Amino acid sequence: MALLNTVDRLYPGRGDRARKAGEAVRYGPHARHHLDVWVPSHPDSARLPVIVFFYGGGWHSGERVDYGFAAAAFAAQGFVAVVPDYRLVPEVRYPDFLEDAALALRWVWSNIAFYGGDPAKITVGGHSAGAYIAAMLALDPRWLTSVQLPPSTIKAGVLLSGPFDFAPFREWRGRATFGSYHDPAETQPINHVRADAPPLLLQHGSSDRLVYAKNSKSLDTALARVGAPHELRLYPGCDHAGTVVALSRPFRSRHPVLADAVSFLRSALELPTSPPRT
Repeated sequence: MALLNTVDRLYPGRGDRARKAGEAVRYGPHARHHLDVWVPSHPDSARLPVIVFFYGGGWHSGERVDYGFAAAAFAAQGFVAVVPDYRLVPEVRYPDFLEDAALALRWVWSNIAFYGGDPAKITVGGHSAGAYIAAMLALDPRWLTSVQLPPSTIKAGVLLSGPFDFAPFREWRGRATFGSYHDPAETQPINHVRADAPPLLLQHGSSDRLVYAKNSKSLDTALARVGAPHELRLYPGCDHAGTVVALSRPFRSRHPVLADAVSFLRSALELPTSPPRT
């Protein structure tokens, strides 16, 4: 991701469309409680929609500075994009990183207007373990209520290649992260579906061999069963990293991940579905 971020930064034109407006902004007391804020270089309104993007890494790795390409992708499409760091395994286990994510969302709700964002139009997104975090924030109300936010704070979400239905924990990342928790079922997004969940877009590669597409298919079925608003997009030939790589400008033509995500979010927010040109 660090190399991809460098390539995206050097690709002509990013500075004309998106810029980093906040760097290493503290949102909580721990050393990893920092976030970056990206904005459009030329915003088209006084109050812009917001996306809080959580990166992946199996809950045990990842750095916000390596995901500027993802934030810039959404910022160039007219969003204020926020990428938080969160505490990682083995320093913490479930549910500590969810508490971090909720705290970051609280900061966004309280402070994003300073960067031109609209706190009434907050969405979430993420890739892999980050999609898990975004899904849990969107589906399980206790994480937002723990930071004195109503569940309705999140208006929509885009979930890239996420693990949503993976208990029992047969893979080492899952065992290290969730294995000591007393109720494995409670850790699974699929067990928190509700009819009044915010609209969710599930995006997955058909060739994903790390987090199989059956995770998104299972969540799609569960959301449909309760009548929750959502869509499922499967990308033929796309592997696990392919969905997030497709957010970068050099590889955006491989799969329409960004276009699908932006269109979905703008529709859910009742905004014009044609974002600013990139």
